[in-house]
This record gives sequence, structure tokens and C-alpha cells, in this order.
Amino acid sequence: MKLLNSTSLGRNLFSGSIPYGFGNISGLQTLNLSGNNLTGKLPADKMRLSNLTTLNLSNNKFSGEIPDGLGDLWSLEVLNLSSCGFTGGIPGSIGNLLILTSLDLSKQRISGELPIELFGLPNLQVVALQENRLSGKLPEGFSNLVDLQYLNLSSNGFTGRIPSNYGLLQSLVALSVSFNRVSGMIPSELGSCSNLEVLQLRSNHLTDGEIPEEISRFSSMTTLLLDGNHLSGNIPDLLSKLSNLAALNFSSNNLTGSIPSSLSNMFRLRYLNLSRNNLEGEIPNALGSRFNDPSVFSMNRELCGKPLNRECANIRNRKRRKLILLIIVAASGACLVALFCCGYIYGILRWRKKLGEWAAWEKKRSPAGASSGTDKGNGSGENGGPKLVMFNNKITLAETLEATRQFDEENVMSRGRYGLVFKAIYQDGTVLSIRPLVDGSIDEGIFREEAETLGKEANHQDGHMLNWPMRHLISLGIARGLAFLHSLSMVHSDIKPQNVLFDPDFEAHLSKFGLERLTISTPAEPSSSSTPVGSLGYIAPESSLKGQPLKEADVYSFGIVVLEILTRRKPVMFTQDEDIVKWVKKQLQKGQISELLEPGLVELDPESSEWEKFLLGVKVGLICTATDPIDRPSMADIVFMLEGCRVGPEIPSSADPTSLPSPI
Repeated sequence: MKLLNSTSLGRNLFSGSIPYGFGNISGLQTLNLSGNNLTGKLPADKMRLSNLTTLNLSNNKFSGEIPDGLGDLWSLEVLNLSSCGFTGGIPGSIGNLLILTSLDLSKQRISGELPIELFGLPNLQVVALQENRLSGKLPEGFSNLVDLQYLNLSSNGFTGRIPSNYGLLQSLVALSVSFNRVSGMIPSELGSCSNLEVLQLRSNHLTDGEIPEEISRFSSMTTLLLDGNHLSGNIPDLLSKLSNLAALNFSSNNLTGSIPSSLSNMFRLRYLNLSRNNLEGEIPNALGSRFNDPSVFSMNRELCGKPLNRECANIRNRKRRKLILLIIVAASGACLVALFCCGYIYGILRWRKKLGEWAAWEKKRSPAGASSGTDKGNGSGENGGPKLVMFNNKITLAETLEATRQFDEENVMSRGRYGLVFKAIYQDGTVLSIRPLVDGSIDEGIFREEAETLGKEANHQDGHMLNWPMRHLISLGIARGLAFLHSLSMVHSDIKPQNVLFDPDFEAHLSKFGLERLTISTPAEPSSSSTPVGSLGYIAPESSLKGQPLKEADVYSFGIVVLEILTRRKPVMFTQDEDIVKWVKKQLQKGQISELLEPGLVELDPESSEWEKFLLGVKVGLICTATDPIDRPSMADIVFMLEGCRVGPEIPSSADPTSLPSPI
């Protein structure tokens, strides 16, 4: 037993006190008894474990004070006594743990002020003292811990001001002093903490000034929570520089002025709360459209605009002016129409009068009453009847009228800016979509020439419906679009061919992404929203179980789409026992790689670059559809692969499928 160096008995149902005897295991380095129902006090023999580096007794039901003998564990690097039930103060002997890096004494009934010995531990990186009964002023001594990264003093009874020398903590990543009685202003010196990502000063008594503009220096900040204080002044316009900020809460303060329109440029912002202030003016349109929950801006009496049901005064005046202008224009138009009608009637009367005079003159000139002049027809042009122009087949207008049932409303397929598109079913079984062009002014010859050219381009591409270089280009375009979405921390969650659109250059574009309702969870406000996981045949196996959109699931769906583009076999064509991924792997194992090719691609030269791209596509599709999400590459790596780089071992150019490295 003396040679035992690690003991982990956590997360069991052990009860009672810790038995004596652990102190005899002189070589013990790690002791984990967390997550049990242990009671009583810590035995004195534990303090003889001079080689102990990690002690985790969290989430138990001990009693009494933290033993002073902990200071004898000189080799201790990690000490976790969270939720242990200890009372009393923190012993000063803790200052003997000179190589301690992590100290967690949170969620207990520890009281009193912090011992000054704590600030002499040079290697401390994590200090978690939240949810206790600690008191006194916020200690300036933490500024001595130059390697400190995480400091959580929330939910205690600390008073005083936030020490300005906290700005010396260059390594600080997270600072939380929420739910205390801290007063004064937010020191501008905090702007020197260039690595700060989380700043939580919620529910204190911060006053004496505005939110310092130096906060805008936190280029890595993701969470800024200052709600429940007495901060005044305007919201700094420079906050828009926090390009990585995801959560911002300034609610329940005394902020005034308007909401800066530059906040709309914080594209990663997912949670915002500006309620219960004295803000005024119109909510920026882009910000109001993005955060359309009225509670985000509520309890600001002078604030107006979307999504509040409160119209701004300038908008009301603008509408009133528009209404007056509309009335003036309408009245002027009515007067002009009346004048035109009067002029028109007057002109007709004069014309009839002159016509009568001319008839009388003609009658005098030809007393025999002979007919004079010639009878004029309607012209010799075409009758203006409808015409039908087709790309290839000769189909008459009569056949088309019959196929669409005289362009009946029931046969309308879609409605757009260029009119209706009808479904036409001909007697030989041909099914076409027909778009009537109304009031067309283009020359018929030019139109027919353009239509025939378009028909040729639409039906052929270098002798093939879609050759592999074109399919490779489509796959690369989809991959680039997904990689861009993932770089913005967005998930598509429904990758399939129907959601890929193409421009005139056959460049792929993703559509229908970001439709799920996003919410962001904050420590005080968890989200319970759910999102769709995708479409049948393209859903990653883990998505059906978790019901959450993940980047790894997008990668899986992309792999299915690549295999479908390559083989032209739809995922829904397969049975439950054999999906498209298993089918491709089976052909590779049998060495029947030609079975993967669509008939239009069988003439690929095994020595050509198209063959290499084809094999590359097979392997990309298979590694993207790995069963374990951890084994799938990122979309950025996939773009790198498809742009011409190898995937793993070299892919041979020969036609021998057995030489292909196994993708399974």
C-alpha cells in the first residue's frame, strides 16, 4: 500500500467519517473522495501525506472548520473543498502551500476576512471562493498573484471598491465579483487586462460615474454583465469594438441617452438586456429586428421603436407629414384629372362640330351623294395571336393549351415577379413547366435565338450532364460556404441538395440556414429552446438522439451530399440495413470501384487528374461520415483537402481499387 500513488473513490454513496489509515500511504499523490456523503471532521493522519499533489474532497457533508494542518501538505498543487460544509475562517497556514495552483473553497459557510498569507502563493492560477460568507473590503493583495487567471468572489459580503491594481493581472481571463456590496466606480485600469474574457459585476452598488470606455480594449471578451447597479451616463459607442462579445447585460442601472447604432455591428452578440434604465430615443432598426423580444428594452420610458409597441415622436411627425403630402398630391391629382376630363370633353365637342361642318361642306360639294374616299382596313400585320417557343421539341400551342387545361389555376406551380409557371402534362407523357410571357416587346427572332442557345447550355456540359470536375467544383463551393458559417459559430443543421442554389456561373450557394430560434444561455437565464436536426437520409446518427444542431452533424450531412454528387444515388434509395455510406465502403472492399461511377463517368482515365479528384471525393465523403463525431474533420480542413491537398496517405492514381487505403 505504501507504493500506491493515486486513489479515486468519487461519486459513490459512501457515508460516515473518513477512516484512519490513508496517512500511512506515504507515496500517495492523488486522493479523490468527492461526490459522497462523508461526514465528521478530517482525520489528522491526512496531514502526513507529504507527497500529496491533488486533494479533492468536494461535495460531501463534513463539519467544523478547515483543518489548520492542511498547511503541512507542502507538495499540494490542487485543493478542492467545494460544497463540503465547512464553517469558520480560512486558516493562515494555507500560505505554506507555495506550489498550489488551484484553490476551490466555494459553496460553503466560510466566514471572516481572507488571510493575507493567501496573497503570498506565487503559483496560484485559480481562486474560487464564491457562495460563502466572507466579508471585509475587496483585497488588493490579489494583484500579487501575477499568474492568476480565474478569480470568483461572487455571492459573499465583500465591500469597498474594486482595487485599481487588479489591472496588473495580465493573465486574468475571468473576474466575477457579482452579488456583493461593492461600491464606487469601475476602475479604468481594468482595461490593461488584455486577456480578460469574462467580467461579471452584477448586483452591487457601483456608482460614481459612467461605464469606462477602456472596457473596449477587451478584444477577447465574450461576457460582460454589469446589471443591478447604479451606473449612469451613456452606453459607450466604443463597445462595438468587442467583436467577440456574446452576452451583454446593462439592465437595472441609471443609464441615459440613446442606444448606439454601432451595437448592431456586434455580429456574435446572442444575449442582450438593456431594460430598466433611462434610455431614450429610437431603438436602432437592425438591433430591434435582431432582438425582437420587448423585454430586452422594457422599462425605459423614453425609448421607442421596434420591438416596443411605442411609436417614436419623429416617426409620428414623419407619418403626419407624409399623410398631408399624400392628401395634397391626391387633391392636386383630382383637380388635374377634372381639368383633363373637361378639356377632353371640350375637344370632343369641337371635333364633332368641325366634323359636322366638314360633312355639310362635302354634301354641298357632291350633291349626288356619291361615296368619296376609300375604305380603310385594319392593316396587314399579324393578328397578334399567341405564339409558342420551345428549346428542342416541336409542340404546338393547341397541345400546350390542352396539357395545361387552358392554363387553369389548378396547374399553377409557382408565382414570381415574372408571372406564373404552369405544369403541362402532354399526351405522350412529357411533363414540362410553361411560363407565359405577357406583353413581351423583344423581337421574336432574337428571343428564339436566345432561347435555343439557353436550351443547349442547359442540356449539355462538355458532352456530359455533369462531369466530375463540375461536381468537384460544386462540392468545394458547398464546403467553403459551410466553413464560413462555422467560422461565425453558426450551424446550418439541414445540409442537403435542395438547400444548395447555383448562380449563372454554377457557383454553389447555401440557403435556409439560421432559421432555428437562437437563444443564449447565461448563468442566470438558461435556454430551453430546441432546434431541428435535419432531413431524412442526411441526419448524423448522434443528432437524432441529442436533437441539437452541431458542427459535426453538418460535416456528416456534407459527406452524404458529396457521396450523392459522386454516385448520383440518393440516400433514401437504400434500406435501413444498408445506407449509402455502407454501400460505398462495400464496393471499395470488393475492389469494384467502377460500381461507384455514374454511367457518364466510366470513361475517366485512371492516370488523369479527374480520377485523382474522384478518389479524393470518395475519401472526403467517407471521413466526413465517420460514426464518431470526434473523427470527423472540420469544414476548414475539408476545404483544404478539396482544393487539391491529400487526405492522409497518398491516394494512388492507378485504376486498381485495392491500392486505395482503407477509409473504414
